[in-house]
Amino acid sequence: MALQRALLPRSTPTASGVSSRSIAALLDRLEASPIQCHSLMVIRHGHVVAEGWWAPYSAERPHLLYSLTKSFTSVAVGLAIADGLLSVDDRVVDVLPEHVPNGISEQGRRITVHHLLSMTAGHPTDSLADAWELEPDDLVKGFLRLPFATPEGTRHVYDNSTTFLLARMVERVTGRALDDFLDDRLFKPMGVDHAEWDRVKSGAVFGFHGLHLTTEAVAAFGELLLRGGSWDGRELVPREWVELATRRHVYCEPFEEGTDNADFSCGYGYQFWRSRHGFHGHGAFGQQCVVVPSHDLVVAVTAEGEAQALFDALWDCLLPGLDLPGTDQDDEKLADRLRCLSLSPVPGSAGMPGSVSAVLDASADASALPDGTLVTVESTDGGWLVHFESLFDLEVGHGDWRESSPLGRPVVATGAWQDSAFVADLHVITTPHRVRLVVDRESGTASATWSTVPLTGPRLELHVRSPLMTRPDVA
Repeated sequence: MALQRALLPRSTPTASGVSSRSIAALLDRLEASPIQCHSLMVIRHGHVVAEGWWAPYSAERPHLLYSLTKSFTSVAVGLAIADGLLSVDDRVVDVLPEHVPNGISEQGRRITVHHLLSMTAGHPTDSLADAWELEPDDLVKGFLRLPFATPEGTRHVYDNSTTFLLARMVERVTGRALDDFLDDRLFKPMGVDHAEWDRVKSGAVFGFHGLHLTTEAVAAFGELLLRGGSWDGRELVPREWVELATRRHVYCEPFEEGTDNADFSCGYGYQFWRSRHGFHGHGAFGQQCVVVPSHDLVVAVTAEGEAQALFDALWDCLLPGLDLPGTDQDDEKLADRLRCLSLSPVPGSAGMPGSVSAVLDASADASALPDGTLVTVESTDGGWLVHFESLFDLEVGHGDWRESSPLGRPVVATGAWQDSAFVADLHVITTPHRVRLVVDRESGTASATWSTVPLTGPRLELHVRSPLMTRPDVA
């Protein structure tokens, strides 16, 4: 895959007032934590001063951003408002009248763009699953049918449906698909030429999740926000919208009850979170675009793990190293380390030549494949071919990584024999997720379990299809 052209200029940590030792301390902290980092990019004074990808993840490959997508939808709303096509006081029922259910409540009639952006519509919990269960083919109508627990504008509740409604409203008033609108108004002017989107069954993008971008594109988005919406001397997003969207509009309760999520308890803007330092766009499992205006700093991260541990590491390790003196030797040592980042291949032996078959047991909650699937592992030159009967084949490397795209989306895999079991890690490389496959030769059974189950469902087949067209499973 060809490298994208650079979106941001490069510099050294020392030249930009960052201690390389503080970035090294950040790497130490992250690698000692439960977080599995996939990429890290640090931007100071408009220059990339540190960048690294943990193999098999790489710079040119887009990565699923989950709910960090919401912050891009917020920008689309701001552009529609700047064009005079929408306002924060416009009501859902006026913009999308054909989606208004019979017998809609008075509160449902009052829900505005502001309430959706700030997630203060009044539902008691995230409405997504219940709304889609009520109206499988019309999430807007399902959202408006659900009962409200608190008056609109009074309480923040994280609610994915609100962003779906915003995406549909932008599309209605602009006459453009959300992805096309953002391509023309944001991505292409910035030089981002490879944005991928997951979609619902109708073909529309989710809006609240599903955007795939490279780490540098995420970092460039953060830098655009830091510059007040300007890029190469051109205003792409009105400064007024950037300031409005990233300031606190409502206080919020801790992101998870009973936990200390300090950087999710500082207030919510318009599809952005306030942080202890600056603000951030947040995606599940550790996808982050962190902007700290007071330090002229942007940090972009893709990962599989909990976000708060990442923020703690940033504030404890990176911030104290700003504006400290550094040396060229420290910079070179850090650059060497960043070039060599890698996840560990599965340990073990190459085993004996030949093949082995087993029947998959899907009793585990995180199973990625159907119960009873016949799994065959066949040795090849320096690795294996794994055949999932009636589904697809994947290549697996020994001591290295092998890539397959059986249904359009890539899977990068490494494996080994450990006693009587063949063990492989199957990285769905454009997402935070991986599957651990274990094939036991003696028992004739196999398992395939997610490290973390994707939010759009556990079926592996779904996540290796391109394009991904689905909706979250409704129990």
